[in-house]
Amino acid sequence: MAKIKPSKGAPYARILGVGGYRPTRVVPNEVILETIDSSDEWIRSRSGIETRHWASADETVAAMSIEASGKAIADAGIDASRIGAVVVSTVSHFSQTPAVATEIAHKLGTDKAAAFDISAGCAGFGYGLTLAKGMVVEGSAEYVLVIGVERLSDLTDLEDRATAFLFGDGAGAVIVGPSQEPAIGPTVWGSEGDKSETIKQTVPWTDYRDGTVAKFPAITQEGQAVFRWAVFEMAKVAQQALDAAGITADELDVFIPHQANVRIIDSMVKTLKLPEHVTVARDIRTTGNTSAASIPLAMERLLATGEAKSGDTALVIGFGAGLVYAATVVTLP
Repeated sequence: MAKIKPSKGAPYARILGVGGYRPTRVVPNEVILETIDSSDEWIRSRSGIETRHWASADETVAAMSIEASGKAIADAGIDASRIGAVVVSTVSHFSQTPAVATEIAHKLGTDKAAAFDISAGCAGFGYGLTLAKGMVVEGSAEYVLVIGVERLSDLTDLEDRATAFLFGDGAGAVIVGPSQEPAIGPTVWGSEGDKSETIKQTVPWTDYRDGTVAKFPAITQEGQAVFRWAVFEMAKVAQQALDAAGITADELDVFIPHQANVRIIDSMVKTLKLPEHVTVARDIRTTGNTSAASIPLAMERLLATGEAKSGDTALVIGFGAGLVYAATVVTLP
């Protein structure tokens, strides 16, 4: 009976570079207030959002991804031809097939890299990061490009008072590669499908196609239910990720949660009892909720501004539609 040779991957994996892209158009709350009955004060107090970025026609999912990826590749100091896989997390690429990852892989100049899309909402970056770690350690790819990208302005109902102000567009990317020491901890992830109705697309595409509804599908959510779930359940998941990595809150340098809502972020900080020295990402104020792109975008900004530095230990957690979640501890590039 033949025996399969063991894989020859790296001992461990790490994030080697990060890049981000935000569309050029900045949209203040005043624009949102043209279509909903609200106020700038209400939006800021409920979400923390002051502005967000919306993509132009030229700033496609692929175009934004390529811009962010180019920065991540340069930051990692590798050639694109060495990328063995491209993983793209998005819910706003409207061509069902082929995967947008294949276009990105080609245009970046990879050497026939494996390329595929995943749909895991706001937890998508964490899902992609976990897959990338497995590929590097297993040996199927030396370097993996993980992208979180969204054009959520295309899925926003500007007349929905509960969500019109929430969403933004953008792309964030990281390069995952070999490491001689642990730099991406165990992932605590999962789903709670019994709560899938709390964040969802309003109607299937087929209803719009068949003329059953006249309004283009959008993302809707039950705000209070999502808030309670995120605050109480996701803090537990975040703690589990710390425990799995063998890290205490006192040993943490940076906290990068999904940028869903400032009140959720602040509540998680309080529940986790994070010390004052821990830098907390609050990129949502000027970027909005960019779903799968929010964690890498926030990571990139913290490093660019010097609020976080290379080698810092960071807890990252994403959570959203599904309901799905993923948390892990990483060493920043």
